[in-house]
Amino acid sequence: MFEIGISLREARLRQQLELPEVEQATKIRGKYLRALEEEQFEVLPATTYVKGFLRAYADYLGLDGQLYVDEFNSRYIGGEEETPLRARRTSTVNAHRRVESNTILFALVAIGIVTALALAAAKFGGSKPQNTPLSAAPKAPAAGREAARPTVANLVLTASRGSAWLMVHGRSASGPQLFQGVLEQGKSLPLSGKRLWINVDKPENLTVRLNGKLKPIPTGKPMVFLVTPKGVFRQST
Repeated sequence: MFEIGISLREARLRQQLELPEVEQATKIRGKYLRALEEEQFEVLPATTYVKGFLRAYADYLGLDGQLYVDEFNSRYIGGEEETPLRARRTSTVNAHRRVESNTILFALVAIGIVTALALAAAKFGGSKPQNTPLSAAPKAPAAGREAARPTVANLVLTASRGSAWLMVHGRSASGPQLFQGVLEQGKSLPLSGKRLWINVDKPENLTVRLNGKLKPIPTGKPMVFLVTPKGVFRQST
């Protein structure tokens, strides 16, 4: 048994991914992604959605989506597959509702008090209205002050110290294959994409440049690493 939500969140943070970025790539609404990470499955309309979103989210992070669906089935499914998922922790939900009700009541009381004070001030204050100058418009940031962060990983692999065997996939470890073969010494391989999964047998022979910058990678044995616009990340094999 493992914690579904914690495992998903840790995998996302390891890859330095933000929820809006994952939402755009998977087409799963951000509030549902957050619900999966917090194991608030009752937020989703039915178990069918939970399973589909779990599989898609886990696969996108390079995890085994079916393993997460199986874990969800073993822990939460009680025989009614297609009925909307009900919260397992009723007391917690009720407590949250009570807090929300108290907050709303407090806000209404505060609004009433502020309104009464404003009316009293207008009636008895007798002060003449004053013209308040418009606040200055915020200054636009100077052009070029902060370079826009790249959204695509433009990668160049060069076999500078010897030949190396490579297998490259786009998007995820099971995504479309972009290259497979031996990169001969002195040759370079340009690649581009938002996410690149690369398996290499002799990483010590490679020079890696990401968006024009030289990037160090671990050496000494075959490895798999993930490349995004934010950097190069070693993956467990």
